[in-house]
Amino acid sequence: MISLNRQCMKNKVAWSVLVITGLTFSGCEAITGKELARLAVNVVSTEGNIRSQETTLDLKAKDEVAIWSHMDMEYDGNVQLRFQIQVLKDSVAIALIEVDPTEKSMTVGEVQTQFGGHMNWSFTGKNKVVTVDEDGRYTFRAILVASDTVGLKLNAAEVILKQ
Repeated sequence: MISLNRQCMKNKVAWSVLVITGLTFSGCEAITGKELARLAVNVVSTEGNIRSQETTLDLKAKDEVAIWSHMDMEYDGNVQLRFQIQVLKDSVAIALIEVDPTEKSMTVGEVQTQFGGHMNWSFTGKNKVVTVDEDGRYTFRAILVASDTVGLKLNAAEVILKQ
């Protein structure tokens, strides 16, 4: 009888954890938006070595696409990073958007430690919102550029598109 009651309590706790976890994740999406695509750039492009990631989305006129960045990095000194995102509509280039991932209007899960001149920093942040003018197939092609790559270690450098 005692072991049966313990098993029932374990099941209730397990269900409670699942329900709370589900509510937490669904609530987060309601606040931050639904993820449409994730571009795992993860490498700094140089003049001789362009490393891009891209995705194509079918969008309607007046759709808003939020550009988020997920960064997990270490560096020494002062490193300036920029995502350059080329936007194409029906295969025709229409815009070039430059995003500093550290300039964000909303941040989730930020952890930053600094020891001397060494920075260890990870975060997910909302950087910019763009609105499309017309229905169409929109391609978002992203690269990452840096002012200096000496001492820079990227564990993750991703552009996240949300709606």
